[in-house]
Amino acid sequence: MFAMTLPMTRLAVGDVSAPQLPPAFVTAGRAAVAGLLSLLYLWAVRAPRPARRHAPALLVSGLGTVVGFPLCLAMALREVEAMHAAVVSGTIPLATALVAAWSLRQRPSAGFWACALAGFSIVLAFAAWQGGGRLVAADAWLLGAVLSTAFGYVAGARVSTEMPAAHVIGWILVCSLPFTVPAALWLWPADAAPVRPSAWLGFAYVSVFSMWLGFFAWYRGLALGGVVRVSQVQLLQPFLALLFAVPVLGEPLDGLAVVCALAVIAIVFVSRRMPVQGRAGR
Repeated sequence: MFAMTLPMTRLAVGDVSAPQLPPAFVTAGRAAVAGLLSLLYLWAVRAPRPARRHAPALLVSGLGTVVGFPLCLAMALREVEAMHAAVVSGTIPLATALVAAWSLRQRPSAGFWACALAGFSIVLAFAAWQGGGRLVAADAWLLGAVLSTAFGYVAGARVSTEMPAAHVIGWILVCSLPFTVPAALWLWPADAAPVRPSAWLGFAYVSVFSMWLGFFAWYRGLALGGVVRVSQVQLLQPFLALLFAVPVLGEPLDGLAVVCALAVIAIVFVSRRMPVQGRAGR
């Protein structure tokens, strides 16, 4: 679900030559739609309100996953193709592991870090190959998206050890509604007629799947397996995004991407068997 976020966001915002929905609207709108769905869900299951002690972590998670990542990604995808964004986003697992090790006081083994760095190196090498060895201005937005995601994931995972994962993302989105709904209405395109149906399809996908349903499974996985170890599964995301970008956006795929994907899958398989000291998810 998360791997489809990149090509679907690209569909929603378009590019500089053919812009579609404004990035700020996509950011606020997807959070507003997901927040309304979460409100219905939390009401249906009679979910208890989070404790006051959870407020700081929920705030950090919201700033990272509801605001920072979607906005930075949408801004970047106006300038670069989904495949470029996909390879840069491959640094998310390592960034998440670094933030988790620092804030959750976990101590990964040397073998784990070797696997993480190997995966990171493959991603960087692939990005350099695709980008001709240079960075573009949009890479700064992508870096912001990576850091926002890392801090947001770790903060949300901390709360998900004490609350059901579905409740965590639900309350984050519901608490954001007083800001996201007015912002979405204010940022609604003044002239929506030229917006392609495919752009609205991309917006619908990132609202329901990327912003809502995907987090149910993700936070549950982080809580069960530990943030540092489980975060490395996201090394697969950039290469899945590459594959999805072919049918969704018509972007070409070369054999190097397939080779790198297989290599990363092998590294993730090995890294999950490396010891990580400390309480899982805490």
